[in-house]
Amino acid sequence: MGGQYRITGDKYPRMRRSRRRGRLVLMMVASVAVLGVGGWGTLQLIDVFTGGGKQASAAGSKAACASKASPSASASTRADSALPKPAQITVNVFNATPRSGLAKSTADELKKRGFKIGDVGNASAQWDKKVQGTGVLLGPAASLDTSLPVLATQLTGAERRTEATRKGTTVDLIIGTAFKNLTAKAAADKALATLSGPAAPTASASPKACS
Repeated sequence: MGGQYRITGDKYPRMRRSRRRGRLVLMMVASVAVLGVGGWGTLQLIDVFTGGGKQASAAGSKAACASKASPSASASTRADSALPKPAQITVNVFNATPRSGLAKSTADELKKRGFKIGDVGNASAQWDKKVQGTGVLLGPAASLDTSLPVLATQLTGAERRTEATRKGTTVDLIIGTAFKNLTAKAAADKALATLSGPAAPTASASPKACS
């Protein structure tokens, strides 16, 4: 054969070009591996110095839980402090019906239920024989969300009104023509308990939900 290589015997000459190509492939693979390891190590160092994403997200979750728990607790505290107890409410009882004795008997029953009693007697001309329902609960503007709701538990269906110019904290119960009796004590006590609302969530309940 008239080529670059001359064959003699039963053995062929080795091709040096194949060995060079193999070395190049190995060097490329090794370089890629080194770069990959170096990049992974860099990411690990960044994660260590920055504190890690998981820790930051966990801290953020705990902070969010704390911020959500605080408003509910403060709202419950405001609700409890806004409603006075019956012993803190002074009630004037006035009879606006033609039936005699209603003001005194009603005042006596309210006193048994823990309310303080102020004036007792007939209603003024403004109200006398002009209250068609069971009664009217009347007080200063501040009593609309404090004393009047508490007193309303004792007389179902009574109308609530306020006077902007009225001073003090005393409220009036003006008995109307449809009045028969105060709400039964058991029902009134239940309504009063419902008005006060369920107990606010304890401080230990919020952390359990956030853990």
